Amino acid sequence: MKYSRIAVKLFEREGEDVFYDPVYHGRTLKVFGMDDWPGNALKYFVDEYRKLGYGTVVFDTEGEFSGEGFDTVIRVEDGRGVGLDPIVLASQGLLDGYTAATIVQTAYGLDRTLTDRLYSDILAGKIKNVPQTLKSGGKYGEVIGESYTPLDEAFYSGEPPKFEGNILVDLGKTYSITLAGVAFLIVSAVVRHRRKTMIGVNDAAVLGYTTAGGAAIPLITKPLRARVTILATQYAIDSVMNLGGPSLVLYHDPDTQSVIYEANGVPPGPMRKHVHKGEGAFIYRTPETINVFWGEVEF
Repeated sequence: MKYSRIAVKLFEREGEDVFYDPVYHGRTLKVFGMDDWPGNALKYFVDEYRKLGYGTVVFDTEGEFSGEGFDTVIRVEDGRGVGLDPIVLASQGLLDGYTAATIVQTAYGLDRTLTDRLYSDILAGKIKNVPQTLKSGGKYGEVIGESYTPLDEAFYSGEPPKFEGNILVDLGKTYSITLAGVAFLIVSAVVRHRRKTMIGVNDAAVLGYTTAGGAAIPLITKPLRARVTILATQYAIDSVMNLGGPSLVLYHDPDTQSVIYEANGVPPGPMRKHVHKGEGAFIYRTPETINVFWGEVEF
């Protein structure tokens, strides 16, 4: 079988290399494993795609990436200024005004009418940042204020990141899953149009659990030519398993492996081979078939 230029080797099987090829298999690869296996896999893909000349954007909830090799490192910590204010980013041309208003809508539960009012005020220059919405006297400010906390205030403060080159979003010291989800959504919105880029997420199920995080998943998994997304997770949940694209099953509990095989439509029997430590099962579909290959992974 011929592979494209951006195919990455997964393992060797019976003397033949098995590759993940975004062009042939789908632009989003879902990686399931327990302990450090998902993180190890993501590090492997980051290294391989950099060798292919791709930029990398990594969301890391486990704190496994040190920041070495990244041009922009965004460390999100509770109570610390991060500068991820979507309205400020819109004023700098990194987002459009409507996307900024929609991010605020998602984070604070605005309805469509209030979102349109906020967008109008952003365009008119009346609202220059999220904290200012609380002092605006508008109805949207009242709704935002119902769930706005000092953690939010700190999160939006500070100089905005540059978003240059390879980007690491370090969420390892973020205990507020709400803030982690909002950070995930904002950065995903900034990079959503980037091509020749590999976007990696660990842990995808954790970040996708919140409303804001769930809204970010479609932004980074939308199929784009010359882009690859790797969603790594320890949890076999529907929001990740039901996404289009192949799956790489690493060492995990037997019942979890069974759930993943079932979700991918793999029929019972020898195709559902148990994956042991250091092994992987690569599952991909075509319009006609379901294919499963096994082997020892290289990470």
